[in-house]
Amino acid sequence: MLGEWARLSLAPESRGEHDRTASAYEYCEQITRTQARNFSYGIRLLPAGKRKALSAVYAFARRVDDIGDGTLSTERKLERLEHTRTKLREVHRDSKDPMLVALADAARELPIPLEAFHELVDGCEADVRGNEYETFEQLAHYCRCVAGSIGRLSLGVFGQPVTGVAAERADALGVALQLTNILRDLLEDRRRGRIYLPQEDLRRFGVTLELDSRGMFTDDASKVAELVRFQSQRAERWYGEGLRLLPMLDHRSRACCAAMAGIYHELLRRITADPTLVMRGRTGLSGWQKAVVAARSFAGMSS
Repeated sequence: MLGEWARLSLAPESRGEHDRTASAYEYCEQITRTQARNFSYGIRLLPAGKRKALSAVYAFARRVDDIGDGTLSTERKLERLEHTRTKLREVHRDSKDPMLVALADAARELPIPLEAFHELVDGCEADVRGNEYETFEQLAHYCRCVAGSIGRLSLGVFGQPVTGVAAERADALGVALQLTNILRDLLEDRRRGRIYLPQEDLRRFGVTLELDSRGMFTDDASKVAELVRFQSQRAERWYGEGLRLLPMLDHRSRACCAAMAGIYHELLRRITADPTLVMRGRTGLSGWQKAVVAARSFAGMSS
């Protein structure tokens, strides 16, 4: 697909801007289809124009995440992230980068706050530097950067002004989703040297999250379970606020948002019911379970 994009980007002007833009969107949609494990279930429920725009948002966000999760040195990752930040100032439909072409076209049609990507880069830089968080307020700020930013970008794709109550609820839903991610990946992240849960909470529950020679937590399982339940209840409160966004959206956007949030919300319910899941490794829903959640979300929005 990238080869097709390159051919069109070098083609004579007579081929028209439409071909290049269509190819750029297809490039982003291909990334979304193949790499968005949870995101794609909701995005399929959108009409074509919004689906393409949200694919462009996802593709660029994935580029940022891939830098942070890659194998480059810390210094090189930070350089790449700064370069990516610079490219955000070059979003136009004449770009040689298909993602920027798609984003430029989407932002022309919809009130997408592209500046929110800078917050995503901020959050990724924090990951690369190995930042830890003393308080929940600090962690919530990080969550707003890496997930609340996507919530606000998505709100723009849905055609909503990214201001006021709607933006606050989109932000809250992003925090809820990121807290769910943090709990789901608790062991996997620790094996990669990352601890996201607030240090004040670890001390409160007498948990260190240290690992033994097998890469398993050394803490008493009951203490970790108490910590996880506490964080799950906190995430549930953020869902309570964030899901109040749904009635503010149009039918198809509501279904999309409900499907994506529903997958993570169901995962949180499972973790709350059995906190030991996150002590054994990364947990998640199967493909058919995600499809069922998405179908229920669409049916619920149709009633």
